[in-house]
Amino acid sequence: MADNKKMTGGRWLGLAALVAVLAGGGWWWSKSQVDTGADKAGADGKAAAAPGQAGPGGAGGRRNMPVPAVIDQVRAGDVPVMVTAIGTVTARSTAAARARVDGLLQSVSFREGQLVRAGDVIAQIDPLPFQATLQQALGQLAKDQAQLDSAKLDLVRYQKLLEQDSIARQQVDAQAALVKQLEGTLQADRAQVATAQLNVGYTQVKAPITGRTGLRQVDAGNMVRASDTNGIVIITEVQPITAVFAVPQEVLPSVLARLNAKTAEDRLKVQAIDRDGRTVLDTGELLAVDNQIDAATGTVKLKAVFPNKASRLFPNQFVNAKLELEQLDGALTVPQSAVQRGAPGTYVYVVTPEKTASLRKVQLGVTSGDRVVVTSGLKEGEAIVIDGADKLRDGATVTTVQAPPPVRTRQRGDGKQSDGKGSAPATSAATSAPAASSAGPAAAASGDAPKKSWADLSDVEKAERRKQREATGGAPGNTPPAAAPASAGATGDAPRKAWADLSDAEKAERRKQREAAGGAPGAGKP
Repeated sequence: MADNKKMTGGRWLGLAALVAVLAGGGWWWSKSQVDTGADKAGADGKAAAAPGQAGPGGAGGRRNMPVPAVIDQVRAGDVPVMVTAIGTVTARSTAAARARVDGLLQSVSFREGQLVRAGDVIAQIDPLPFQATLQQALGQLAKDQAQLDSAKLDLVRYQKLLEQDSIARQQVDAQAALVKQLEGTLQADRAQVATAQLNVGYTQVKAPITGRTGLRQVDAGNMVRASDTNGIVIITEVQPITAVFAVPQEVLPSVLARLNAKTAEDRLKVQAIDRDGRTVLDTGELLAVDNQIDAATGTVKLKAVFPNKASRLFPNQFVNAKLELEQLDGALTVPQSAVQRGAPGTYVYVVTPEKTASLRKVQLGVTSGDRVVVTSGLKEGEAIVIDGADKLRDGATVTTVQAPPPVRTRQRGDGKQSDGKGSAPATSAATSAPAASSAGPAAAASGDAPKKSWADLSDVEKAERRKQREATGGAPGNTPPAAAPASAGATGDAPRKAWADLSDAEKAERRKQREAAGGAPGAGKP
């Protein structure tokens, strides 16, 4: 028994050793196969990469491929130097139309917002009490005038009697004093009459200045007094009108040099533009400069005057004031999109006649619209890259596409023309070319003749149109083309009914037309 157990244990140990040896051999064989495959793949990759370096499909070929870029030219022209600031429109003058006498306001003869001239009657106060006072003053004047005349006659008589030594000198002197007293009383009466006449005239409230009336402060039927602070209405002078804005102190010398120009051409022009910066509201001239610089902001206030003939400027309106300081004659400009900034500084890519990109450092000046002035680094007529510069490097080969010419667009407000970018003509031409080529021989033969509807075609023409449709990729069949269905040709210019307005028979007919034209069948609407 002991011997049998020993034999059985030995067999098990031998079997376990054999399994271990087989497992180790299998692992070694699989690893060697993997390493061999990797070495082979690496060799194949190198062999494949070597031709690719010289061929167009490899990495080297991609580096040598031309880079597409849109170019434009360096242009020379007159560039205005502008300073833009936010300004506030102010009325040239403001006045309140007030009553100068106390009384009942009978009527108001102006409309709110109406333009009035200085001296126009805008309200009427009850004049009856003042007319009565005037009559009373006139009566007192007539009475005192009569007393003066009588006193003068008595003085003449007394003087004759004194010559005859018939009366005492004292009586003559007293009569002369009475005459002078009555003359003073008469002068006071005349002043009372003038005051009464003036008060009668004040019953008509007149516009103190020429301008636009505001909202009415008091209605007819109310008592008005000369001490009222609000008055009857506020009038502002808006033609002409002014605007106040602040500019940096650095431009002050240029402004002062042309402030007192004698000719209109040399005076500084100012444009009032809306808050969007697109519409020119009015164009005027610089009127005055403040006498001190704001130390907190480093700016100085300027005032410009505008004729405001179209009444597009209102007091307290915010505008963008654009001041034209000077004009650079023959300055070189490039689009702002051409300017790049990086480690070399400010630069552009210039396309050489050999169609290679050359990095060129530039010095920039003022900006005017979408173009910027270049003071050094470029010459007039040189081709520069305005789109695609991010993919370029110095010396790279370039395939150029000329930028479309600027489209003349009308700027709102002043009626002037301004340059703008646009590629609508090129796009429309490109899109119209495929349409013309896909029209087929029939369209070319017909010229400008209108295309016949499907119902008006003969059998031969219908067959020819089916062939054209199949040649362009349309679904074959005996149905008319989808662009001109039989129902459309039969109805002419009649409007197509909505799906909800169709009867069951019309819906079934439309489903048949849809399935014949290649649409998916079903009960739903097309």
